[in-house]
Amino acid sequence: MYIMQNLWHVIILLYSSISVHSLNILGVFPYQGKSHFFVFEPYLQELARRNHNVTVISYFPQEKPIANYHDISLAGKTKILESVFPVDRSYWILMKIFSFLFEKGRDNCEVLLENENVQNLWQSETKFDVVVTEQFNSDCSLGLAYKLGAPVVGMTSHVLMPWHYERLGIHYNPSYMSFQFCEGGTKPTFYQRLERVVLHNLCTILYKYTCQRVNENQIQKYFDIPSLQDLAKDVKAVLMYTNFPVNGPGLYPPNVIEVGGYHVAKTKELPKDLKKFIEESEHGVIFISFGSMLKAATTPEDKVAAIVAAISELPQRVVWKWDGKVLPGNPKNVYLSNWLPQNDILAHPKLVAFYSHCGMLSTTEAIYHGVPMIGMPVFGDQPGNAAAMEESGLGVQIQIRDLTKETLLQKLKTILDPEFRRKVKELSAVWHDRPSSAMDTAIYWTEFVGRTKNYTFRSPAATVPFYQYLYLDIITLLGGPKKLKAQNADEDTGVSTMSTYSSSKFALVIAGLSTGIDFHGANSP
Repeated sequence: MYIMQNLWHVIILLYSSISVHSLNILGVFPYQGKSHFFVFEPYLQELARRNHNVTVISYFPQEKPIANYHDISLAGKTKILESVFPVDRSYWILMKIFSFLFEKGRDNCEVLLENENVQNLWQSETKFDVVVTEQFNSDCSLGLAYKLGAPVVGMTSHVLMPWHYERLGIHYNPSYMSFQFCEGGTKPTFYQRLERVVLHNLCTILYKYTCQRVNENQIQKYFDIPSLQDLAKDVKAVLMYTNFPVNGPGLYPPNVIEVGGYHVAKTKELPKDLKKFIEESEHGVIFISFGSMLKAATTPEDKVAAIVAAISELPQRVVWKWDGKVLPGNPKNVYLSNWLPQNDILAHPKLVAFYSHCGMLSTTEAIYHGVPMIGMPVFGDQPGNAAAMEESGLGVQIQIRDLTKETLLQKLKTILDPEFRRKVKELSAVWHDRPSSAMDTAIYWTEFVGRTKNYTFRSPAATVPFYQYLYLDIITLLGGPKKLKAQNADEDTGVSTMSTYSSSKFALVIAGLSTGIDFHGANSP
């Protein structure tokens, strides 16, 4: 009896402990990209399932009520983004993508702040323990979090954007760090390094002046805030949707935590006709999908013909997510549909290869299930993902400009080799081998911020002055006597060395540019 009474007291104490640590969490996700919210939604639902009170601002309210989960819906305020980009690659398209992102960053901020239910949050002085928000194309949500007096957990559905490095105190070096919008991976050519230096600095500056500063002005109409760049440096933790066995090691501070993989759901039964098509395949099935943001039907006709010609020569069956009703030649070994349960298909044991655009979700699901990939990147972070995928051994990549029947057939035969597939399964096991699951890690760090809201664990590099970061004061001091000596020599010889000294300074500036530091940043003198 005594033991039972003590056991009951322990149970009550444990329940009380859980109740005390239940957090009031605000999720702010003002970007209307469906594929982005597809990543965050399982995490938000899991927070609610673990007894936290979760309020979510987004364009994607829950279809069925969930306990502890409350929506502030932005649905209907703007068009949901799906299938909006052409299958094309050029600097012009890249500039259009940058412009598109910053335009949406401004528009989303306006929609967020104009919403009456959002305004009620700060007008009623609602208290939140943590604000979790996407770190993407706008910092508007950081202003809202500041007004509410809550610490921030940032989240990504991809690798870091170029303008995120400085705020987190991460040194960007184009010699070995990918620029997600371009090719090259960790072994870039000289031209690719030059490309990265220019584009990294260009889009960082464009973001600061065409989006972040505009967001500040938009917020100031409602309430006063410090600069958004300062608020960005005060983000307590960033949950980054990557994992190093595929994405490669990175020099991240301890408040940047890799949590790639938590969106992958438990597999479900396939539709009967699709299941029959897959399970009756004698040599396995190849899955082709280019995601939700690309229209496969707008792919150039010669590229479509090349894909059809290549797969027609293989004994495998093909399941293809395709916007059209037919393919050229109407191949008999292909199952077509404009919607397919991708994760469930990739989980099937008959699936032997995945031909993809290399979006982060698709790449994550492929490594989760150990399926070899052919990556054909088109826009956004896909080039960087494809390079990382190939370097890790998960698959191979092919650029759309190089796509022919012969090149694709060769790539397919490479990943269909039994030894290649065995190594991918081995890599998948390494990817899964973690101290805790991706979801548990994401939840832990969210709760950690809620418990330690008065502490900040950012890298000192995020706030060190620019001249100190590049040793400019030390170099100036050390270079002073040499300059004086050189000037004395000039007087004796009549030969000017000032051009040499100026060249040294110019070289220093170029070296600074190669670090990817924004020379227009808040730390600049």
